[in-house]
Formats: sequence, C-alpha cells, structure tokens
Amino acid sequence: MTAYRYDGSFAGFLTCVWDALENGIEPTAFLLPDDGITLWEERELATNEEKARRLYAALAKRTSGRFRHFIAWGFLTCLPEREMALFTLIQRGMTKGNRAAMDLSDPVMARVMLAYQKLATEQDHLKGFVRFSELDGAFLVGEIEPKNRVLPILAPHFAARFSGEKLVLYDRTHREAFFSDRGRWRIIPVEDFQMGNAGRAEKTFRAMWRKYYQTIAIEGRLNPKCQSAHLPKRYRHVMTEFLEDEDSGPAAVLQGGYSLEDGRK
Repeated sequence: MTAYRYDGSFAGFLTCVWDALENGIEPTAFLLPDDGITLWEERELATNEEKARRLYAALAKRTSGRFRHFIAWGFLTCLPEREMALFTLIQRGMTKGNRAAMDLSDPVMARVMLAYQKLATEQDHLKGFVRFSELDGAFLVGEIEPKNRVLPILAPHFAARFSGEKLVLYDRTHREAFFSDRGRWRIIPVEDFQMGNAGRAEKTFRAMWRKYYQTIAIEGRLNPKCQSAHLPKRYRHVMTEFLEDEDSGPAAVLQGGYSLEDGRK
C-alpha cells in the first residue's frame, strides 16, 4: 500500500496520478507536506509540470473537455479525501472512456458531483456577495471565508471586472490571497493578514451603503426566512451592509513584503 505525498497543487496531484498509472500503483492516500507520518509506504514526488500538462491534455482526448473541467473544479472542493475520489474517476476515464467516467449512478461520481455543485453555487454567490473597501486610496481590499477553494475561479472574474483597479481578496479559510494590478493577477499564500481601520472616505461610503440597504427595505414585507435563502448568514460577517462597527471591515495590512508590481496573470 502506497501513500503519495505532494505539495498540494493541482499540478502536483496530476504528477502523482501520472506516476500511479504509469507504474500500476493503487494509492491508499494522498498526503500534504504537513500531514503526519503514516504506516503506509510513502512515495514523495516533486511536481512535474510537463507530466501534469500531458495528463491534463490526455483527459480531454480520452474523455471530454467537460470531464477535464469537472476534475479541475473537483480538486478545488472541500470533499474529504477528494484526491482518492478524483484518482478513481481519472483512472476510470483513461481506461474506459467518457461514458464510464461520467456515470452518475456510481457512488464515487455522485459524491464528487455533489461537491462540484456546492463549489459552483458558492463561487456564484460570492461573485455577488464580495465587498471591497478602499485602502489608502490605492487598493480595493476584500475578505471571504469560503468552504471551498474558490479564489482560482473568482480571480479571472474580478480581474476582468475591475481591470483598472488594484485588488486584494483574502481567503481566510485557505490563507491565500488574490492580487490584481489592472488585470494582471496571481494567487499566493498569505499567513498574516491583519485588520486595519477604514479611512474617513471609506467610512462615509459604508454609511451610505448601509443607509441605502435600510431604505429599500419594506418593513411590512420583512421576511427573514426568505432573506436567508437568498443571502445566507455565513456570508454576512464580511459584507459592508451587515458590519456594525464602522472601524472594522476588510481594510488590511499585509505581511510578507509582496508588491503588486510583481503580480502576473
């Protein structure tokens, strides 16, 4: 029994899958660098970008572009032991083709499909629920706390939508941040993200937004249950219109010496 240890990236995962398929290995687990020791035989692999690209291209040829997209998004989900489930689907697709890979009656496929749908719903919600605050008149800074790793999906959307701005969007859950400088963007790990106070102009805009939010509400038609269905409570703690303390919010000081001038798409 062999456990693969990799760097946690999608390319690193595909490198492990390539090695397993090439050598006829049936993995028992996929481990990250910080995961503890196991009783299984470990096989630690460095990420091989070339092998990852070749396997990713082969997925579309042996199955379909839709299946390849499904695998890539499946890797971003919070599904427990997602690597094992995705390995099973990739192995099946490479040997038996698209019909076998996309068999929704299969328990493994059903689990991954459910996780995929939750990821798609969460990223769609966040496109509308993310709030940016102006920091020092130069940056638009926001925070999210998603269940799934949605930044790689949200990054192209916000980089294009705010193509003339400098953006920072921090993922509290996965401790990584999206940086965009007028359309050029990248995602990097950020361990220390310190909250800062909003400036006077930002406080004014927040007050105006709250006033607008309160004004359009019709007291006689207030329906908290319906509101929660359209705007889940788990998003509200980082949304401007729900912040009670005007000195709190997504303005921040980033540690680690990152410069937006180093950003790239």
